[in-house]
Amino acid sequence: MNLIDQPIIITHSYPSCTSEQLWHALTNISEMKQWYFEAIPDFKPEVGFYTSFLLTNEGRDFTHQFKVLEVLEGQMIRYTFNFAEYDGDGYVQFDLKPSADECTLTLTSVITKPYPSDIPEFKRESGVAGWNYFLKDRLTDYLQQKIEKS
Repeated sequence: MNLIDQPIIITHSYPSCTSEQLWHALTNISEMKQWYFEAIPDFKPEVGFYTSFLLTNEGRDFTHQFKVLEVLEGQMIRYTFNFAEYDGDGYVQFDLKPSADECTLTLTSVITKPYPSDIPEFKRESGVAGWNYFLKDRLTDYLQQKIEKS
């Protein structure tokens, strides 16, 4: 993705889910490992917290680097989303909006410094597909199972 691309914005609602349940899924390391990245070693919803972890795809290494930039407990978290091996920088923000019978999540992924254009994982379509997979498939399934157990 590069600076001329529009931010990726994905909004998805989670029926019967409280904002507290969704917040924990987004910020609690044991829950994040179940739907997000199993390889993530640690995470804390605290400004300045940093973590990194390596994933490999088709022979290319991607050391994910997250640094928490802003937190509004239970409402919003924003952190850098970049990779040690590649030029480029960006951030991702998760905004929660509760209602009576569901919680809606809006993800915004913004590029602040372009990534290499010759790597498929950095194409906008790949980012959209990846976030849709994480939020609409993985997180939905995880939360449904969690709600059914409670």
